[in-house]
Amino acid sequence: MKDITYINNWLKENLSEKRYTHTLGTATCAKELAIKYNLNPDKAYIAGLLHDCAKCFSNEKLLEIIKNHLNVEECEMLNYKTLHAPVSAYIAEKEFEIDDKEILSAIRWHTLGKLEMTDFEKIVFIADKVEERTREVEIAQPIRDCLEEENGLNKALLQCYKQTIKSLVDRNLKICTLTIDIYNHLEDEVFIK
Repeated sequence: MKDITYINNWLKENLSEKRYTHTLGTATCAKELAIKYNLNPDKAYIAGLLHDCAKCFSNEKLLEIIKNHLNVEECEMLNYKTLHAPVSAYIAEKEFEIDDKEILSAIRWHTLGKLEMTDFEKIVFIADKVEERTREVEIAQPIRDCLEEENGLNKALLQCYKQTIKSLVDRNLKICTLTIDIYNHLEDEVFIK
């Protein structure tokens, strides 16, 4: 893995100032959640730091990398805002020499998520939504509150999906079928058990 100074310098050059601030917030939040849930805080910090490394690439560049190097499901291509996630995992591996599969998977799935996410994947996903530097309190706080409850990771994740689906509907955007499947699965995890 490249050293942290190299990573930070690259991110400063390739992200907007607001996106870099968000990235630092996500890394810090992921580390805090890792400590709370007895996961590796150093790995969580790196995953949070790199989760949006391709976010400021043009759509054309994202699509070119996906076409030439990645296997991305058709439903993932419905919304250009999620294209950066698989590309960020690719950049983390190629540019920053990250070979830890857990870190790469957390980066890969931090936007859409997937069925049966690991706790590590969940904390990076959630940290992206609730970090305190750029996220609006009225959106992030209900998710943060869920983390304090029993089965908090799944409840917080479910809250994220509820907000995402509502936002997509309100903006007349398509919803990936995977998003619906994850939402339904989390409803079972939270309310049936």
